[in-house]
Amino acid sequence: QVQLVESGGGLVQAGGSLRLSCAASGSTVSINAMGWYRQAPGKQRELVAGITRGGATNYADSVKGRFTISRDNAGNTVYLQMNNLKPEDTAVYYCNAHSTWYASAFWGQGTQVTVSS
Repeated sequence: QVQLVESGGGLVQAGGSLRLSCAASGSTVSINAMGWYRQAPGKQRELVAGITRGGATNYADSVKGRFTISRDNAGNTVYLQMNNLKPEDTAVYYCNAHSTWYASAFWGQGTQVTVSS
């Protein structure tokens, strides 16, 4: 199994920045991709950004140029640097990991990001 623990959420004014962290533990050697999703009230969970073990990244159009996903050298911690935050970025942000050993993806508990106008 893989365990994911997020941190770094909070309240920020529009135009501000936050950095989210997601630390993976357990069967981390089996992880082939990690990412960040978010879910706003009344909306479906959506992909924000993803990164593969090889380092390839992808972003939702709504965050391109403002958010950056990265990871540490060991590949067990993933970060989401969020700049120029907007009120529409307000959501619960979830860390996600895909493993080559398990059929189902793993999820963190979520961290709240609130952007005030």
